[in-house]
Parts: sequence; structure tokens; C-alpha cells
Amino acid sequence: MTRNTRIAAAGGTLALAMTLAACGGSSQGTDPTVASEATTGTSEETAAVDAAHNDADISFAQMMIIHHEGAIEMADLAVSNAATGEVRSLAEDISAAQGPEIEKMTSWLEAWGQEPAGGGMGGMDMGGMDQEAAMEELSGLSGADFDRRFLELMIEHHRGAVDMAEAQLADGENPQALELAQTIIDAQTTEIAEMEQMLQTI
Repeated sequence: MTRNTRIAAAGGTLALAMTLAACGGSSQGTDPTVASEATTGTSEETAAVDAAHNDADISFAQMMIIHHEGAIEMADLAVSNAATGEVRSLAEDISAAQGPEIEKMTSWLEAWGQEPAGGGMGGMDMGGMDQEAAMEELSGLSGADFDRRFLELMIEHHRGAVDMAEAQLADGENPQALELAQTIIDAQTTEIAEMEQMLQTI
């Protein structure tokens, strides 16, 4: 190998080393995996807000918020007035589950440029009894009578929620609203069975 050839080879090796060092330095600045995950997370949040929706989705969110608010009102009364720990625990679970669902549906309506439904709780039907009448009756009961009537009314209330959720599955479009509808069906069908079992022991 001539002297000129050795110089050229050494120069090429040095250039290669500098190139590798530069690549290594750039990779230390940002972890591509972390960057990809952050981008994905942002995209999913945007998709949840911007996803297509129809009138059935809007109605489902508006009416289910009212329905959940009624359930929480009844459940909070049971937490204070129920005679058995089993009924109080169920009431606490209902309130804890449905509060975050109200927040979720409210955020959808805001993203869709829609207002929550008005009109109060009067439309909730529990075996021919509306929300106001149900609360008035429950407030006048105590002991086992309270527990029994609370379970009877909440069973009817849950059945109404299941009917609303099934209608959403049939007519809705928004994927997040459809997912919540199925969650409501699964959770409240299970709770109906639990409450029917409790009634047999009171």
C-alpha cells in the first residue's frame, strides 16, 4: 500500500467515526419510542373528541346524564339511610361508578357543541313512579322497609338505563358512546341480579 493510499484509508475511517458519533448523539436527545407513544396518546384523545356522532349519540348522552343523576340521588340517600351494610355498599358502588360516567358524557356534549338536557328528573319512570315521587317515598321510610323499597325502585331504574343503552347500541354512531352503552348494560344487568338476590333476604 502506498503512502497516499494509507492516508486516504485513514481519512475514510475518521469520517466514518465522526458520522457514527453524530448519529449516536442525536439518538440520545429523544427516545423515538417515547415520542411515538406521546403522539399516539394525543391522537387518541383527539379522536375521542372529534369522532363522528349522530342525533342518537347526543340524545343518549343527554338523557343518560339525567338518569345517572337520579340514580346517584337515590344512592346517596341509601348511603345515609339503609339499614344493612350490603345495601349501603351497593349504593356507594352505584354513586362511585356513575359520577365519572356523567363527567365523561358531559365532556362529549361540550365537544359536540351540545347543551345538557333540561327538564329535571321528571321523566324517570320506575314502575309508574317518577324521580320526585320516588325520593319522597324513600325519605319517609326506614329500616328494612327503606332497604326493600330502595332495591325495588333501583331495579326499575337500572332496567330503564339498560333499555336506553340498548337503543344506543342499535342507533348510535360514536364509538366511545357505544362502548359506554355496553358497559352500562353489563354493569347494571349484574347489579339488577344482585339486588334481586338481596330482596330475597330482607
